[in-house]
Amino acid sequence: MADPQADLDLRGTPCPLNFIRTRLALEKIPLGAGLVVDLDRGEPEQMVVEGLRGEGHRVSVGPHPGCVDAVRLGITRLGTPGDAITGHASPAMAVEALPGLVVAMVANFCWVALDQAGPAGVERLLCTRRTRLGKSGQTICVGDRVRVDGVDWAQARGAVAVLEPRQSLLNRPAVANVSLVVVVVALAEPTLDPLQLTRFLITAESTGQPVLLVFSKADCLPVEEVEAWRTRAAAWGYPALVISSQSGIGLGALSERLAEPGIAVLCGPSGVGKSSLLNGLRPELTLRVGAVSGRLQRGRHTTRHVELFSMAPGALVADTPGFNRPQLPADPAELSALFPELRQCLSQGSCRFSNCLHQGDPGCAAGTAWDRYGLYSQCLADVIAEAERQSRSPGRPDLPGLRQRGGRLEPRLDPSLRQGSRKRQRQEEMSEDN
Repeated sequence: MADPQADLDLRGTPCPLNFIRTRLALEKIPLGAGLVVDLDRGEPEQMVVEGLRGEGHRVSVGPHPGCVDAVRLGITRLGTPGDAITGHASPAMAVEALPGLVVAMVANFCWVALDQAGPAGVERLLCTRRTRLGKSGQTICVGDRVRVDGVDWAQARGAVAVLEPRQSLLNRPAVANVSLVVVVVALAEPTLDPLQLTRFLITAESTGQPVLLVFSKADCLPVEEVEAWRTRAAAWGYPALVISSQSGIGLGALSERLAEPGIAVLCGPSGVGKSSLLNGLRPELTLRVGAVSGRLQRGRHTTRHVELFSMAPGALVADTPGFNRPQLPADPAELSALFPELRQCLSQGSCRFSNCLHQGDPGCAAGTAWDRYGLYSQCLADVIAEAERQSRSPGRPDLPGLRQRGGRLEPRLDPSLRQGSRKRQRQEEMSEDN
């Protein structure tokens, strides 16, 4: 019978270390808290002590009060393996999980801005992610509210232990808790593509947050063409801002929108001048910018990671890498709700059939007399084609003699050309000898 002072009696247990790890994870024992475990002497004791100390816990070993063949372990969670080896908690180590905001993602690390500065005025920590978050399928994005433990103030390092619930999420670029999506496209250099712009607007609308359309490089086109694009965007349901980083046109109006509390994210193709806009609004940032490729007329992917910058107290803006082909929703029925002009039309009258995809069929309330009908049809065709491709069984290609490998089909190897298994060959040779 277990001693009443022990939390776990693992005497005779084959793998006591796994039981202890599970107990620590399920009960979410915080840093500085302890766990008392009874254990057999010898190899189980050595395995548990070395394993837990190597994972960042302090372990004290004492005699069992009622059994000479057992020991009693006192396990205390610490922040780093170094503290476990020395056997005492470092005064520079945070004991409680600290709340903060993920402000940048760089490779497998994230920068977390703490709600309250720590010792020596440390405000930001370079953090890793606890393994249990990855095993549970939780991913960390810029804009996430998190809690950090295992903090080493001297090195300004820590580990994200808790991911708090999100209010919204922009999948690409990955930014959480977004309150405003700013779609930035250039009127020239590179040339504005209406289909590409529509796909970016669809991605922004899918977040359910307000969308602001910004036309950059307004000084590269005549005033008449700029106004034509602004009028066209207004018919789509987007009162667009026209700006120029070179001349400063429109920067004041954009600064007012970005100064509103919350997280705004700049997204758009490469080379449209997202980083240049932020440099114009906050010259002290000195973000790296690059010219558009002369041969391809595309951006050079100068910005490589997502990062938040402060525009005003409580107002943050995310500078993001550019990309040229935003994803579309998986369900064709969801596409119509992502076009503001189509939403407004359908609010005034419903279609004859509830599963109408608004392709100009009889009884459709939307019709075809709207500017982006052709762009909508192209996007709908892409969504339907992708849905049909996903519905096919990946292990059974349509054509004989072919097999599915990743996202492509490749010829099957003739069975007569296949090399026999070495293991089977050895088995056959052994059977012949017998």
